[in-house]
Amino acid sequence: MTSAPDSLPDDIAALKALVLSERAARLGAEAEAQLRAIEIETLKLQIAKLRRERYAPSSENAARLEQLELALADLEETASERATAAEVAAQAVSDVPVRAFTRQKPARRPLPEHLPRERVVYPAPAACPCCGGTLRKLGEDVTETLEHVPARWKVIQHVREKFSCRACEAIAQPPAPSHPIARGRAGPGLLAQVLFSKYGAHLPLNRQSAIYAREGIDLDVSTLADWVGAAAATLMPLVEAVRAHIFTAARIHADDTPVPVLAKGKTRTGRLWTYVRDDRPFAGCDPPAAAFFYSPDRGGAHAERHLTGWAGLMQADAYAGFGRLYEAGRKPGPVTEAACWAHARRKLFELAQLSKAPIAIEAVRRIDVLFAIEREINGTTIATRRSVRQERSKPLIDDLRTWLHEQRTKLSAKNELAKAIDYSLKRWPALTRFLDDGRLCLSNNAAERALRGIAVGRNNWTFAGSDTGAERAAAIYTLIETAKLNDIDPRAWLADVLARIQDHPAKRIAELLPWNWKTQNRAAA
Repeated sequence: MTSAPDSLPDDIAALKALVLSERAARLGAEAEAQLRAIEIETLKLQIAKLRRERYAPSSENAARLEQLELALADLEETASERATAAEVAAQAVSDVPVRAFTRQKPARRPLPEHLPRERVVYPAPAACPCCGGTLRKLGEDVTETLEHVPARWKVIQHVREKFSCRACEAIAQPPAPSHPIARGRAGPGLLAQVLFSKYGAHLPLNRQSAIYAREGIDLDVSTLADWVGAAAATLMPLVEAVRAHIFTAARIHADDTPVPVLAKGKTRTGRLWTYVRDDRPFAGCDPPAAAFFYSPDRGGAHAERHLTGWAGLMQADAYAGFGRLYEAGRKPGPVTEAACWAHARRKLFELAQLSKAPIAIEAVRRIDVLFAIEREINGTTIATRRSVRQERSKPLIDDLRTWLHEQRTKLSAKNELAKAIDYSLKRWPALTRFLDDGRLCLSNNAAERALRGIAVGRNNWTFAGSDTGAERAAAIYTLIETAKLNDIDPRAWLADVLARIQDHPAKRIAELLPWNWKTQNRAAA
């Protein structure tokens, strides 16, 4: 609290000390207020996450969580900055009493055990600082800090010594080692880094080139592009093996997303398609995988080409281009449609959020109960999932259909809510197919998750340079996303595969697939 003018000291030094004291107190109060704001935002984030776990995971909830996390990070940075400023100000007037302020710090998690430890031992005094007596060690206090070592470049010299026979003068020399790519002098680790940075971290080649230049390595964009193209060609057998694995499944997820493609000075919209195999929701033993394909447009003929020779259950949105796949006379057999409840819910959720329509709010609530049941049985057997659905979900589904029909009669055909209800009612057989088949999921979120990285990448690389470039992107996305689905580091896997693939028998290419590579590494460890 500011003192009255009559009570202020006349001495300049005392006045300066008083000003610094006031400043330290103000900064401490601001830091404390910031801490309260952080606590509020933290609670909001926790509530949002709990709601997301309780209700259906969807893109609009994910966007809200990302916004809250960004706001929370910003608040924590500001609080730390102000708390540090308050401490500095308090130190400047250490002889003036200032109310202490201690900012609550987040609970520290232990640092990863698998990281190497580097000991820095500080020299102890040789004799007792008090009496000069001999010291003996009682123990030690160890404080661990996490450190980052910048990328380290090196040149590997592949030396092939020559020998000559003294008897016959014949020359002997070991054969030349194979390289990941026929041309270029990039090692497998560098190639993996460039590929993952471009397609996994969404860092265009021009930005990579600038980063490497700052580290003292001049790699122009044309060189990096040459490496990417050559590495993609080298890895194509793996891409084809992943795709073949997916299309041996009896059930897949399918979706697509737009990608801008450069064409004669302007951009046009192509499509990236994904097909995901993930049997984990029903305790399947086969490994998960995701395949990507590119097409210059969204014509249904592209999906037909991708799925030539495949028949089974396909979880997808209501894209009309899939229509011919569902025809009874299709060879080798019809694809059975399983519609996505997340899409049906999303149309109602938008109306519930924007217009606060009571019917939409109630519909979303009813659908969310279905998603809650699904979370309880996720990862259980096919029989268990079907049994629980018949007992608990089917009555809710029947009631929901009756209720939707009743509400629909109250609305005009042009009403947006009527259109949202019609979307579900017109696809009711496909939406309710999950009740009788434990292999099916309630939503197509597996495919949407696979496409999420591409949506993020569009903001960085803006467009693909050509149709060929987009096809190459689809191939590398296939490898990176499949590695992630199998919980392995894409860079480590790509580096090892690129080092081995040239000498690996083509008939045993399956040994290099992510799930088999993971098993081999565990056995070696």
